[in-house]
Amino acid sequence: MIKQKLLLFGFGICIFAHTGISQELTEKEQAYMDSISAQNQENSTTAASQEAYNKGIELFKQKSYLMAVASFEKSIQLDNNFTAAFYNKGIAENEAKLYGEAAKTLSQLLNKDPNYSKAYFQRARAYQGSLEYTKAEVDYKKSIEIDPENPNAYYNYGTLQFLQKEYDYAIQSFTTAIEKNGNLAYAYNDRASCHRMKGDYTKAVADYEQAEKKNPNLAFVLNNIGTTKMKMKNYDGAIAAFNRAISIDQNFHLAYNNRGATQMERNKIEEALSDFEKCVQIKSDYAPGFANIAAAKFKKEDYKGAKIAADKAIQLDKSYASAYVNRGMINEMLREMNAACSDWEKAKELGSETGAQYASQNCGF
Repeated sequence: MIKQKLLLFGFGICIFAHTGISQELTEKEQAYMDSISAQNQENSTTAASQEAYNKGIELFKQKSYLMAVASFEKSIQLDNNFTAAFYNKGIAENEAKLYGEAAKTLSQLLNKDPNYSKAYFQRARAYQGSLEYTKAEVDYKKSIEIDPENPNAYYNYGTLQFLQKEYDYAIQSFTTAIEKNGNLAYAYNDRASCHRMKGDYTKAVADYEQAEKKNPNLAFVLNNIGTTKMKMKNYDGAIAAFNRAISIDQNFHLAYNNRGATQMERNKIEEALSDFEKCVQIKSDYAPGFANIAAAKFKKEDYKGAKIAADKAIQLDKSYASAYVNRGMINEMLREMNAACSDWEKAKELGSETGAQYASQNCGF
């Protein structure tokens, strides 16, 4: 029995050896099998690339931009011709404020496909984020040339022109964006800001109010209405706008600060102080809020309290020229003239004309 089993086992080995696949295939058949194997490998790699890409899309939706970038990069490594992965990686890098990396990624995409029109728009965003305004302008123009019906291209180009203080050109760009899509609340808001920078407050308010109509839930638009009406000395209108902004966003520190500033103009010091204190309660590193507390307490002749607030403002922002001017005034009232002169001199160094004037009049330099 043992011999029989051994013979059967040995026979099995012989059969296996003589029926090996590679020995029975012709050269043509082997080439065909190799091509199938290569195709299967390629399909497997493509599937893995697609899987990484899909994961990147999901992470992007969750606003996990850095993780999305990593997934898109993995997708690209698996398939270097997957243009959508390059494009979405560039967008994710823009959202993560990795502007240099975004510009690089989108340039790689445009080298592969110069007609990938949306990539010019996204690369312009990247250049704008990196403060490379000339390059951004070229790409925005290219984006508009390729797709003249895209309102976003005109809108972003307008923001670039605004940053360069080209307000008339920015107004034209925002106007075109509005014409292409009348629901762009941001375009109305930003066109209003151009008018405000030009000193045309009536047009500014009109556009801000249009922005509010398009989207009544944008607290910053109401804040802009308030600050503009404040410049027009329409204090009641300003307060009403700030009230609406705060009703939308109870943690909007700027609205509290600006409402406080308006109350100061109305000589309602206690109301102003309450707003300034609420502002810094919400945002404890907001130097102007502390500077305004100092101003309100100065008005109340609480000079020691004012000094504490001014010290905090300067601690938070050592280049805050106005805070040095105000602390100098507080020190003067506390009869600390050396400290006052030191503050005014510092304000002068930081470019404050008021600081220079006070230093000249009171300190002899």
